[in-house]
This record gives sequence, structure tokens and C-alpha cells, in this order.
Amino acid sequence: MNLLLRLALLLFSVRRREPLSIWDTAVTPFRVAPTDLDYLRHMNNSKYLAIMDLGRMDLMLRSGFWDTITEQGWYPVVAGQTITYRSSLTLGQRFELRTRVLGMDERWIYMEQTFVRGEAIVAQAVVRARFLRREGGSVAVSDVMEALGGEPRVPDLPEWVSPWSEQTRVP
Repeated sequence: MNLLLRLALLLFSVRRREPLSIWDTAVTPFRVAPTDLDYLRHMNNSKYLAIMDLGRMDLMLRSGFWDTITEQGWYPVVAGQTITYRSSLTLGQRFELRTRVLGMDERWIYMEQTFVRGEAIVAQAVVRARFLRREGGSVAVSDVMEALGGEPRVPDLPEWVSPWSEQTRVP
């Protein structure tokens, strides 16, 4: 329920926030809620992953990319992710999630998502994603790029990402 409330707040706030390009970094503010806590009274690991969904949604909505993919009958899916936790978030703490496209290869689109409190990085994740068609099948990355109007500022993928992606891929 907490995630649905956060999604509703995000959808409401997107209209008032500055539009972005899909190549920009979306900065999405949050506060640790009581329902985010585990029995050790810090934000549960699964909440980080759920909040990352909202960060990606923020970037897609504010860039207009969400409208583009829904018109095409596409939807995004996460196919792999890795996250490193550096410190805890506790009840009531404010933090922001910074979401950006990290790069892509011929099969996947990679995003970097960083949880920041003040100037300190709390956790950092890389997400491997792709798009599927509602009628079935995957969408080629080249088709996604075409829907974006080409590749104006696609960043170079860091060297470690491809070996990680291959290692985590299910055959």
C-alpha cells in the first residue's frame, strides 16, 4: 500500500516538476516511512528495489518517454540488477534517488540508480532492463532508440557492465 501511495504522489508531482530529457538525471526525493523499516529499524533491502521502480518511472514520465512507449504498446521489465549498500536509512530520514541511463548494448538498456542522503551515497545500483511488447516478444534496442529519435547522447557503457551482464544472464 505504501508503494501505491508513493506512486500516486509521484504521478501528482510529475506535473509540477521540471521536464527532463531521457538522457538527464532524474532526482526524486523521498523520506523513510514506518512501512519501509525492517526489524532492525532501518530501511529494508526490498524497499530500495521498490523505490528504484519509482525513480525509473519519474525519469520516464518527466522525459515523455512513458507516453512514447505506451503508444507503441511496450512496457519495461527489469532483467537483472546489482546493488551495493554503504550505510543505512532510518525512520524519517530524507533522501533522494538519482536515476540515469548508464548506457546500452545491442540487447539491454542499463540504468544507474544512486540513493543519496545529503552528499553521502547510501546505496548504488545498476539495473539491466529491456522492453516487451504487449502482444508478445521483445523490443529491439534499436527500435527503442528510434522511438527516442536516435542516439543523441548515449553514454559509453562502463567496461565492467558487459561482463557483469553476461555473468548474471539466465540462458
